Amino acid sequence: MLANSTYATIDTKPSPHAAWRPVKIAAMTSSHHQVLARKWRPKSFADLVGQSHVVRALSNALESGRLHHAYLFTGTRGVGKTTLARILARCLNCQGSDNTGGVTATPCGVCSACQQIDAGRFVDLIEIDAASYTGVDNMREILENAMYAPTSGRYKVYIIDEVHMLSKNAFNAMLKTLEEPPGHVVFILATTDPQKVPVTVLSRCLQFNLKQMPADLVARHLKTVLDAEQIPCEAEALNALARAASGSMRDALSLTDQAIAYGQGTIKTEETRAMLGAVDSAYLLPLLEALAENDGLRLMAEAETIAARSLSFDAALQDLALLLHQIALVQAVPDALDDDLADRDRILALAAAIDAETVQLYYQIATLGRRDLEWAPDPVAGFRMSLLRMLAFVPDSGQHLPPPKAAAPQQMAPPAPPLRSTPSSTPPFAHPEPTPPPRVEEGQDARTAFTATPAPTTVNATAATPATFNGDWFTLSQRFSGAVKQLASQCELVSHDALSITLRLPETAKPLLSSMGAKLTAALRDLLGAALKVDLQIGATQGAAPAAVLTHQKNARQTAAEAAIHADPAVQTLMRDFGATVHDISPLKG
Repeated sequence: MLANSTYATIDTKPSPHAAWRPVKIAAMTSSHHQVLARKWRPKSFADLVGQSHVVRALSNALESGRLHHAYLFTGTRGVGKTTLARILARCLNCQGSDNTGGVTATPCGVCSACQQIDAGRFVDLIEIDAASYTGVDNMREILENAMYAPTSGRYKVYIIDEVHMLSKNAFNAMLKTLEEPPGHVVFILATTDPQKVPVTVLSRCLQFNLKQMPADLVARHLKTVLDAEQIPCEAEALNALARAASGSMRDALSLTDQAIAYGQGTIKTEETRAMLGAVDSAYLLPLLEALAENDGLRLMAEAETIAARSLSFDAALQDLALLLHQIALVQAVPDALDDDLADRDRILALAAAIDAETVQLYYQIATLGRRDLEWAPDPVAGFRMSLLRMLAFVPDSGQHLPPPKAAAPQQMAPPAPPLRSTPSSTPPFAHPEPTPPPRVEEGQDARTAFTATPAPTTVNATAATPATFNGDWFTLSQRFSGAVKQLASQCELVSHDALSITLRLPETAKPLLSSMGAKLTAALRDLLGAALKVDLQIGATQGAAPAAVLTHQKNARQTAAEAAIHADPAVQTLMRDFGATVHDISPLKG
């Protein structure tokens, strides 16, 4: 007879008189391969990663002999519930290397009980899948068997996995035994959904909740495993695998197996990201840089680049939120960013270019956009809308761009006049010596003409120095930033006098008014005096709001740029003689 691991090759020539056909058996040598999740399954409390609170409680109980007859382990998939149950079974039945040991928190791993438990052959360890044995008859059979003494071990241990799948009658059948089991029986229940376990069962068990593992801890453990396996890997690739595992060590090891196969024995960052459909921060930083510059055209171009690479938009929004978290962390704690981070300089530049309030708004839009992605018409549209929300709710502010350069009169039209103003010269607001309004010289940008005293950094109406208001609402609105500027840019000036100012917004700006109206009022009183009465109305507008003026100016520049390109003789020659077409025309910034 041949050995189990070897097969012979038999190749015979058929006889013309034979009634049977030749037999050919391929020779091969079998090789047993274990996946990383099974090969590196912890066999003792010391090997267990990320559940120190449970390990400490169980170790102390085992060492002091304060054992419970029923344990319940809860937590999401892959955090170690079944593994912890098997380790506990080893601790209860370990005989020691000299077969004289007792219950211990550090099983020897060499005695017959430890080895049989590792191999799954220990007769007194009964593992039950509650999803397969849900009925009351199955439970009665188990409980009848529990009455008998252990065959070879110290305790008869029952591990019931996914216990919440048991039927109501099965739970009722086990209640009495679970409350007062024989002294040689220990029940270990495990579930991912403790809400479905009856409270009568919960009250009879000692419950431990296993936590999801943080990504940095998972990445460190993957590094340890791969070093032992002598598999080359890159740190950023391990971080991507750890984030994709979402706190599950088993999922992380399974993804690592997949990455090893994908990379032909190595784990590299680019290949791992391609496998996961993840987005490199190098592709996300330009998105935030375009938002900081209020450049919608570039923003959509960067979104198209991500779409062309067939990357996951859910992962893109998740990584964008992580990047915004890094920026917010730098703004709060400047030394929190690692010095060896690849994109450290660009992140620091973004932290300086985007104000903290805007970063928080971007983060909220990214997280909500990821949640709403499944309801979008398609993932591309959902991703674009999240970016367009960031662009719409936080327009260009003084903290995002350097001061604009002077523009020619034909390139920058002056702002539209207010709807209604007082006929006489505007008196100062609570200022003993008013300063005359500045003149807008020819060629000077109207947005930089307002030269009143700058507002203080803190909103304190009594401490602020009031300024004069000459009726130029466009210029005044540009002094604000963030969401306050967004609201101000939607307002039209209706009227103003020495003690009051009336502004009107369209119906579409009503949600923004309800959330930011008080902040706009406080900002106006900071600039124009604490006694100023601010009236914010909702009604029909006439297109004189700063946002409408800027849109009109932008469209005018675009139209002028297109006309100039199409009128260029060289362009006309290329189009006439070579059939050239103009794909994109954008006016130069400046």
